[in-house]
Amino acid sequence: MKIKIKTKKAFSKRIRVLGNGKLKRKHSHRSHLASNKSTKQKRQARSSVMLNKSQIKRAYQLLQG
Repeated sequence: MKIKIKTKKAFSKRIRVLGNGKLKRKHSHRSHLASNKSTKQKRQARSSVMLNKSQIKRAYQLLQG
């Protein structure tokens, strides 16, 4: 009997799989030290970002389980 590959839980909590198979993540640099950042930086960090093709391949390896 083969051993199942476990999902990387830390990664799976930071990523969302969309219906079309694409992966979505949040911007970094939002947790603290916001007073040093410009309003533009903070505003742009609110939005989500799609992973690119090279990242998606590696991400699915981490998510399979």
